[in-house]
Amino acid sequence: MSANTTSDSALGQSPGAPPPAQSPGLARGAIGLREVLFQSVTSMGPAGAVAVSIAVGAAYAGGGLPLAVLLALVGCLLVASSIGQLARQLPSAGSIYTYPAQGIHPAAGFVVGWGYALVQALVGPGTCGLVSYLVASVTSAEFGWPFTTTWVISLIVLAIAIAALNLGRVQLSARAGSVLGALEIIVFTVLAVWLIVKAGSGNTFSAFTLRFATVKGYHGFSGIAAGSVYTILGFIGFEASAPLAEEARDPRRTIPVAIVTSCLVIGLFYVLTTYAGDVFFGPLRYVSFGALGGGSPWLALGRDAWGLGWVVVFIAILNSGVGNGNAGTLAATRTWYAMARIGVLPPVLARTSPRWKSPYVGVLVQLAVTLAVGLSVGLSFGPVPGFVLLATIVSGVMIAIYIVLNLSCLLFYARRARAEFNWLLHAVIPVLGILAFLPAWYTAMGLGGSVLTWVTPLVYPSSEAGLVIGIWFAIGLVVLGYLYARHPERLPRMRRVFDGEAFDSAALAGDQVSRAEPAGDEA
Repeated sequence: MSANTTSDSALGQSPGAPPPAQSPGLARGAIGLREVLFQSVTSMGPAGAVAVSIAVGAAYAGGGLPLAVLLALVGCLLVASSIGQLARQLPSAGSIYTYPAQGIHPAAGFVVGWGYALVQALVGPGTCGLVSYLVASVTSAEFGWPFTTTWVISLIVLAIAIAALNLGRVQLSARAGSVLGALEIIVFTVLAVWLIVKAGSGNTFSAFTLRFATVKGYHGFSGIAAGSVYTILGFIGFEASAPLAEEARDPRRTIPVAIVTSCLVIGLFYVLTTYAGDVFFGPLRYVSFGALGGGSPWLALGRDAWGLGWVVVFIAILNSGVGNGNAGTLAATRTWYAMARIGVLPPVLARTSPRWKSPYVGVLVQLAVTLAVGLSVGLSFGPVPGFVLLATIVSGVMIAIYIVLNLSCLLFYARRARAEFNWLLHAVIPVLGILAFLPAWYTAMGLGGSVLTWVTPLVYPSSEAGLVIGIWFAIGLVVLGYLYARHPERLPRMRRVFDGEAFDSAALAGDQVSRAEPAGDEA
């Protein structure tokens, strides 16, 4: 079989169809541990998460928000361990879908990949919309600029800038993430310590209990569960280094280290900053924290603590948004590339630049999604409610994916890597990880309220997130059915780990399979 014939088959083209343009694939071994680590760090958008998404949780958890952050940290560390264990065995750009495809079933891999494709696609419009809102709020208050016009122009400019950054070599966008991530963490850590010192006698570890979870309608654990939907949102992205496995040096070591380290370090950063804002502002009135206005309540805290130094906080949040959007585009385009490479998404998404080896078609698609979704949602609901809706959708999908990844770790080591099975790492931790995410998932989806007393529906439009998620996965099941009926040979390819140099190499034809995949398993 010729190389072109092999590529056509792998990409799902019909026999005799014109062959696709040859693609050089991704840039192998182009980035090291630092860039991989900060891919996960900036995907979480630490300063932006503290300033906005985690702060949204105060409307539900009140002064108990630090407890919601701490519980989110525990749950995310558990799944980070599971993902790290899988990354050791399966270093692939497909990562998030490859893990369940190997551990559970190729159909599970497709469903997870379908959900992850939605999540990463929404990172762009969510982040760009929010950063643009911050710019418009500050410039409107300080200089009288028209809010809506400034917001729209800022979103368009930011989306184009992030796309341009990702069209180049992966080293450029990954190293930019390293610088952006470091700056935002330094600024917010210093501010948090400053606020804790100024809080003086207001410091109390009761913030890590249910004592201040007193929001009307969300009293006690129901408030913590609802708040955790948005504290978990702040963690989403620690797994985003996994899709860079084919471009990282020594990925079986660097990817697991990056995933677990980023989750732990940024989790502690979230605990510190959320606690600082809570005790400085006052736990009993923390429910109104998000109403401070000015684009973010943390800008108001920056004014109180540093006077004109709030500008530094403003720049750090902007910096965080750019880093988050950049990292989200990196993860989204690599996931689409991997799914297109095996024929379960349109093959055009697997095309990479001959010069830069970046998935340029995917980058342009992400730009279009960012502009279309970001502008339509923001103009329909308003930038902040629109962001909260997108954030709730992202949280609902990713919490479900984290649950599946925990299960994938358990089953993969129990069935496919039995010789390396460890009861703590591959059984106890995954099971605890599943249990840790259930309360937030039920709340995000609005499920079980008639039975589970702590499940209280979120406010509109966030309450519609479950419907949107349901529609997206219903479409995915239709696509899955189509693949089973018309192209049953494609789904088993989701188990593969590609070690070749290009997507149209012999690996696509099945000559190279994961070292963990038993011979004949795809038959």
